Amino acid sequence: MTTIYRHDLPQLKGGAFLTDGGMETTLIFHEGADLPHFASFVLLATPEGRKQTEDYYRRYLDIAARHGSGFVLDTPTWRASADWGDKLGYSADALRAVNEDAVNLLVDLRALYQKPGAPIVISGAIGPRGDGYKAGRMTAGEAEAYHAEQIEAFAGTDADMVTVFTLTNVEEAIGIARAARRLAMPCAISFTVETDGNLITGQTLRQAIEAVDAATGDYPHYYMINCAHPSHFAEVVASGEDWLKRIGGIRANASRMSHAELDESETLDDGDPADLGRRYRELTRQMPHVRVLGGCCGTDHRHVAAICEACLPEMRLSA
Repeated sequence: MTTIYRHDLPQLKGGAFLTDGGMETTLIFHEGADLPHFASFVLLATPEGRKQTEDYYRRYLDIAARHGSGFVLDTPTWRASADWGDKLGYSADALRAVNEDAVNLLVDLRALYQKPGAPIVISGAIGPRGDGYKAGRMTAGEAEAYHAEQIEAFAGTDADMVTVFTLTNVEEAIGIARAARRLAMPCAISFTVETDGNLITGQTLRQAIEAVDAATGDYPHYYMINCAHPSHFAEVVASGEDWLKRIGGIRANASRMSHAELDESETLDDGDPADLGRRYRELTRQMPHVRVLGGCCGTDHRHVAAICEACLPEMRLSA
């Protein structure tokens, strides 16, 4: 095991870092992949699926290479935790192997794409124990015990950090941050907000971030917002308040639809890539500490390219 950035994450030092878009929605709606329970890691089980996954990442890495930006490579393991593994017929040992294999895939891609001045960080992706559109019902202790298994698997690989996406409640975030701290893994926490900019529990984003920091000694290395359209949280981040410095990344949806509407939709709303790019530019002007830019539901390489072109010139000037 040879971790490169685990003890010195380059995105904390400034510069611009791209990441991918909505992996599962892209694979399902654009490429016709069969992803039971939205689990993209199942593709790694076959040569064809593995190549499909590699090709997916390469589209984004090629964009970063053209623009000379850094990149955060998230593993396709959002669903690779115990409860989801049970639904998919994976034992604990099989899930551990999947998480390890996912990192190995990205290590090989990093070797092909990383260049001086454009670091590529490998992050183990974690998802919520339950539905990413509903409030969870775990204590922080239960969450720590549950998620530690996946984090421990990543800790034994070349992964530089872990990132948990689509979290809806503070208790689960606290548990994950505590597990990451115990296992000496840098972590980022990404919350999902509703159309009013608040968590589904009713807590504000500020309250959620401050509560997790208070309970974990400020352990998360940064926070992110994902799975919401910029119009849903633009007013929340327009205040310029000091807590906004804790937000280091954005992975927004292409669609303005609510989570309930997205859940019921049988077609993909991929929005307007150019408009999304302009909205990201305004967000990064309001939050100059944001360094990681990518997409979530409905976004693909077109959206990330538009975000890149809209934001990177100004981010480089402000670095």
